[in-house]
Amino acid sequence: MRMIDIIEKKRDGQALTTDEIQFVVAGYTSGDIPDYQVSALLMAIYFQGMTEQERADLTLSMVESGDQIDLSAIEGIKVDKHSTGGVGDTTTLILGPLVAAIDVPVAKMSGRGLGHTGGTIDKLEAVPGFHVELTSDEFTKLVNEIKVAVMGQSGNLTPADKKLYALRDVTATVNSIPLIASSIMSKKIAAGADAIVLDVKTGAGAFMKDEKQARELAEAMVRIGNNVGRKTMAVISDMSQPLGFAIGNALEVKEAIDTLKGEGPEDLTELCLELGSYMVYLSEKASSLEEARQKLEHAIDNGKALERFKEFLAGQGGDESVVDNPSKLPQAEHRIELPAENAGTVSEIVADNVGTAAMWLGAGRATKDSQIDLAVGLMLDKKVGDKVEKGESLVTIYANDLSQVEKVKETLLESIKITTQKVTVPTLIVGTVTGE
Repeated sequence: MRMIDIIEKKRDGQALTTDEIQFVVAGYTSGDIPDYQVSALLMAIYFQGMTEQERADLTLSMVESGDQIDLSAIEGIKVDKHSTGGVGDTTTLILGPLVAAIDVPVAKMSGRGLGHTGGTIDKLEAVPGFHVELTSDEFTKLVNEIKVAVMGQSGNLTPADKKLYALRDVTATVNSIPLIASSIMSKKIAAGADAIVLDVKTGAGAFMKDEKQARELAEAMVRIGNNVGRKTMAVISDMSQPLGFAIGNALEVKEAIDTLKGEGPEDLTELCLELGSYMVYLSEKASSLEEARQKLEHAIDNGKALERFKEFLAGQGGDESVVDNPSKLPQAEHRIELPAENAGTVSEIVADNVGTAAMWLGAGRATKDSQIDLAVGLMLDKKVGDKVEKGESLVTIYANDLSQVEKVKETLLESIKITTQKVTVPTLIVGTVTGE
């Protein structure tokens, strides 16, 4: 088998065989096939696309390039949730204990964040004592006992994907639906879940700004999941404005606690119930999405979800008393309100820019080596569609280092638009893809 023949075949719009795809992935991972040849193939894929079979073959080849997590010792159908990312996306912190309260096992592999705020692990580490350094046996035991645990991702999970992504990043081939879908799904499948629920974001704060592209990506990932034997569904949700009110690690933990109490922001609560319903349904703990949702709402109302969050924190060394006393979470030294410059209705909150402002305060990482300040961030006092008076607070800035505050204020004022016209609030759940 020769690489030049494979490049020519894809350049001319033909489908590659399973053996050819495995040859490319194995050869590139081992270093036997050079960057320049794989670059040529990636560009051919960018223009010619891939069939469903090719996408499934590429995904499985990347899965097989490294470690695969064996969750067979965990009882029941293990369901994972993946979000394509956004601003103020606290869903994992809520969904883990909420779905676990229905006895659905959530065995979560998570990473650290690069960008607006920390990843799930960074956020959880705002809870004093919480740690993700678990052995496989400890992880399995926790999930079997309390149905939820979070551990750091294996260093050798899908090495082919890491290598291919780095090459796509420097060859202008990142924005290809087959390559994005295969990349995301390879990590989810290697992590061992039986079923996967995807939250595909669209709008200003999302990777896929365009709704049509977001749906195309959701459909591609659902098809890959189902084609390789994982029950997969997707929700397409709006990220034109931040989700919830909190952007920042400890602030988001506090918001997760409020949501599990039934006192969280309306949009965050609704999205968690929607995603959670699919997770419960795929786990076969409910015969319909309606029944699944009722079970989740009941778990919030009767306090079981909040209790499960306490057990989850304690199980991984965290101080569970933060649930009843959130002041034990890291606290910022300064709270600064940003007053509206004129009265009207909030018509737009540009999610990306708000996330960047939170990162400048220290809530996220500009580079992999950046240190996160777990206490800092932003709390939105208004959302799109809310009325505001001149001088009323739009955002509360939580800061320790005041040197960036003026730049943050300027960015926020440019990113929060106020109008005297009628405003249409964006639809939160844009669509669903069930694979049926």
